[in-house]
Amino acid sequence: MAEIIIDGITYEFEGQHKLLQFILDQGKEVPFFCYHPSMSAPANCRQCMVKVGQYVKDRETGAYQLDDQGNREVRWFPKLQTSCTLDMTDGMVVHTQETDTLVQRAQKDTLEFILINHPLDCPICDQAGECPLQIQTYKYGPEGSRFEVKKVHKPKRIELGPRVILDAERCINCTRCVRFTDEISKTNQLTITRRGDKNYPITAPGEVFDDPYSMNTVDICPVGALTAADFRFKARVWEMNQTPGLDITNGKGVNVDLWTRDNLVLRITPRFNPDVNDHWMADQGRDVYRLYNENRVSRPSIRLEDTKGSMDDGVAQVKTSWTNALDTLAEVLHENKASTILTIGSPYASVEENYALQKFSSLKGLPSPFFTPHILEGSGDGFLLTDDQAPNTEGCRLLGLEEIDTEEYKKRIKGASVVLMLNDDPIGRDILKASDFKKPFVVVFATNHTDTAKAADLLIPTTCAAEHTASYVNVEGRIQRTFPAKETRYTNRRLDLEMSEGRLDRYGTTFDNWVTEENRIDCKPTWVSLSELSQRLGIPFSFEHARELVAELSSQHPAFEGISFEKMDEERGILLRRAELTT
Repeated sequence: MAEIIIDGITYEFEGQHKLLQFILDQGKEVPFFCYHPSMSAPANCRQCMVKVGQYVKDRETGAYQLDDQGNREVRWFPKLQTSCTLDMTDGMVVHTQETDTLVQRAQKDTLEFILINHPLDCPICDQAGECPLQIQTYKYGPEGSRFEVKKVHKPKRIELGPRVILDAERCINCTRCVRFTDEISKTNQLTITRRGDKNYPITAPGEVFDDPYSMNTVDICPVGALTAADFRFKARVWEMNQTPGLDITNGKGVNVDLWTRDNLVLRITPRFNPDVNDHWMADQGRDVYRLYNENRVSRPSIRLEDTKGSMDDGVAQVKTSWTNALDTLAEVLHENKASTILTIGSPYASVEENYALQKFSSLKGLPSPFFTPHILEGSGDGFLLTDDQAPNTEGCRLLGLEEIDTEEYKKRIKGASVVLMLNDDPIGRDILKASDFKKPFVVVFATNHTDTAKAADLLIPTTCAAEHTASYVNVEGRIQRTFPAKETRYTNRRLDLEMSEGRLDRYGTTFDNWVTEENRIDCKPTWVSLSELSQRLGIPFSFEHARELVAELSSQHPAFEGISFEKMDEERGILLRRAELTT
């Protein structure tokens, strides 16, 4: 097997590798700016330079030549090499900044050149705290600046598009953003204009940077040159909690990180998963922070009896207590025939929520739940956007929920006396009209005040994907799970080991101006609400945590055999079965 010696340590390798990526894979560090593992390596920044040589062999005998001290003699390359572009070979000897003063000096000098015209605005830059340039300057850069003349000025606050703002003075010309639009999104919307120390990325004259993946350029920018229009100056990275999650805007199951402060999701960024989304996500998935924060259903609501015919934006609904809401629901279910009670699952709800409804229906003797997928033909792009607009359509199918079309949906609603519906919006999806809800007593477990929620007779708030631990199955049949990023009125970061706790959370009190009690929604997981309802109905149904549901599914349902949250974490999702892509 081929060998390479890096800083005196021998590593074995097979196949072809670029030196920089191999070093990073070993847990070692070499500074860099322009390199990205999913794109080409232009070696623009010159920051990843290392000293490289080869052991000298005798051509006749094949034996290694030794120096006066008896050590193998190394023939060094005449110049330092950029490790991002260098192919590894057997017997290669590498010195990084950890063992070679020449490499240290080269990296220090390179940083000094990069910083010559870079503005010293770290205190007001959105990238501060997670800026590679800032971090590497502290680690490898010069202690001060010798540049004493006026710096080059470039355009500032340029709206490249509706989502991305450019501050050209901060740009170090790594070209990551340009290469992203050329190689990944393939829109070719960005290029480098001008030359020398006056160049920066820009769109063509009259063009708008409306790439559906445009905000990935903000993620990969190694400085604060590209910033998100809707996140600028909102928060510092050290003030926020970073929690793993999933994109719920379509069926791809893109892995994301939710960044929260004061119990609000302030931004959403992609999380690396080589089997699903690599390092990327679509812009539409980032807008979900509004869904998590705004227009939320908090505390149950009930429609007054004399306003049954009024569907004016839910004005006839009044807030009520959890006790009254569940007592009312128990009474309604008891008074109506089981055959006329519909239970409707949802491709927008998690596996655990749909299974909880399915089991509750079975124990109560109600008809099995059904669902209608939300497929928009032609909306997928063959990359990270799919025709399937819901995150858990495959999960509903694997659970065995009956899949019906819109016509059958309307037909069943007309013949029902009670409708028990998971988080979905058939009115907003143009499957139903508000007038279709005039006859049955409609109960909706909802996260937001959708058109359907406003038309409900009983509205029960339920946790969203940012507030509960639950799993979703993407269009490829891969089950993945979420973590709670936001507290509700009934959860606490200090007690829930799955929740991250930041500095503001740890030291904040209800009297501090960075703690807003109203940001904690009065809602419960669907399985908890159904458990409390079951107590009133005398049904042996009781679940406090999604882990209990997953354990039961794993042991009793063939499609979910052997799953667990721990296994999902370790394997970055579990491929249950191959499903036909709906893109």
